[in-house]
Amino acid sequence: MKKITLFRNFDVVRGGSVHRGCTVAVSDGKILSVGDDSEIKDAEIIDGGGVNYLLPGFIDLHVHGGGGFDFMDGDAAEYKAISKFHASHGTTAHYPTTLSASREELLASVRAFDEAAAAGGGAKMLGIHLEGPYIAKSQKGAMDEKYIRDPIKEEYEELLAVSGNIRRMTIAPELPGAVELGAFLSEKGVLPSIGHTDCVCEDVIDAYTRGSYRLMTHLYSAMSMTRRIGVWRRAGAVEAAYLLDGMYVEIIADGIHLPPELLKLIYKIKGSGRIALITDSMRGAGMAQGTQSILGSRKNGLPCWIEDGVAKTYDRTAFAGSIATSDRLVRNMVYLAGVSLPEASRMASETPAEIMGIKNSRGSIDAGKYADLVIMDRELRVKRTVVEGETVFEG
Repeated sequence: MKKITLFRNFDVVRGGSVHRGCTVAVSDGKILSVGDDSEIKDAEIIDGGGVNYLLPGFIDLHVHGGGGFDFMDGDAAEYKAISKFHASHGTTAHYPTTLSASREELLASVRAFDEAAAAGGGAKMLGIHLEGPYIAKSQKGAMDEKYIRDPIKEEYEELLAVSGNIRRMTIAPELPGAVELGAFLSEKGVLPSIGHTDCVCEDVIDAYTRGSYRLMTHLYSAMSMTRRIGVWRRAGAVEAAYLLDGMYVEIIADGIHLPPELLKLIYKIKGSGRIALITDSMRGAGMAQGTQSILGSRKNGLPCWIEDGVAKTYDRTAFAGSIATSDRLVRNMVYLAGVSLPEASRMASETPAEIMGIKNSRGSIDAGKYADLVIMDRELRVKRTVVEGETVFEG
């Protein structure tokens, strides 16, 4: 007989509500039932005591590293270490993300993912997100300009041929060949996303219509807004994201990349069904404040500082990345943006699952889905993380 675990006496966040004193039954890595457990005998009991929340595990669509490690180092053991670090903050599934880099570094990172994903451990690695190198140099952020280039058909075809685990690519839609690249990726089951762009609104609409672009990478960050071109005022990528009802947006809800006022505005316009909370964290996540770190690989990355809850460039003139964790994002949406816990949970779990086409198997607490769960206390601190029915973190 298969082992059954009952998560009993929890306030379960499900279907837009908090269900008080609810029970969730788990068996063989999946959710068996939600609600009545009177017919279930000889089960392991995990008791919430009526004071803890049970939420669907967080799905991070955009993460570069954490715990002192970065996916760009191309080391399978470090992939696993990053996954364990983020699992301790409630992430149950994520998409390791690369930076603009040389062809050789990108290939090494892709191959390391394949090895690490097979080994498992910590948060589940569901696929690779290539952030660049096909982006606008004028919106490169802290990326190294020498690795940024226009889409090269032979290169991106090679990347997809090397690994079947590439699930997403961030691209500036105004680049030559970007719309065609989006259509190509969509045909291959890879999500094209708009980011690091200096485009005008019309470029986004064209990419949305002809190139199957349905997601904006870290809204507002490294992204054009309304500006004058010549004498004419032109709307940018941010305005296009608001204009297109069907466009999803990522947000780095660390309260720094986006202050509370913008978190409130984005939520007011787009709603929880079109917003995905992302960490966009680099290796400095989890490192002590005031320490030095590196954005990107140890070999070719850029030195930076970890301070004031964010990564800064070495000269402290700009952000060099996020050090957020998924639990911090949820707390910020509740405490800074005034969003309800079920709505914040949706943006951290269900909407990301919908964006990536995995809503039938992950993203909510429903029978038949993977038992990806996170227990949080009343202060929204992670107490336990469960991935496919197995506890991977207990604090």
